[in-house]
Amino acid sequence: MADKTRYSDDELAEFKTLIEEKLEAAKEQLDLYKRQIKGRGEGSDARVRGLDDSVGSVENERLTTLAGRQQKYIEHLKNALLRIENKVYGVCRESGKLISKERLMAVPHATLSIDAKESSKKGKRR
Repeated sequence: MADKTRYSDDELAEFKTLIEEKLEAAKEQLDLYKRQIKGRGEGSDARVRGLDDSVGSVENERLTTLAGRQQKYIEHLKNALLRIENKVYGVCRESGKLISKERLMAVPHATLSIDAKESSKKGKRR
């Protein structure tokens, strides 16, 4: 029997459900970060309480970084949904082989198999 070249429509539907759930949770988390950032800017009484401005700046920077990472994660998940629509989801962009189902369940936006990921890490160390 030849190796599978793509996941079945049923498997793709399973991945789609998983990704949609993760996408919804990621959007909620991003909204939380945005509300926290906005709340820190509005009516902040840090100075009234005598807190150092640098503490507020560090916290704003941390929240902004977290929001940026979350936005990037959301984009990766949206791209994974596009790959599902195009029926190329789960195909390693380096080897062209299927990424293991276990890896995709853990990291549903993965575009590299474990082997390809490890090879790319080794190449970067040189």
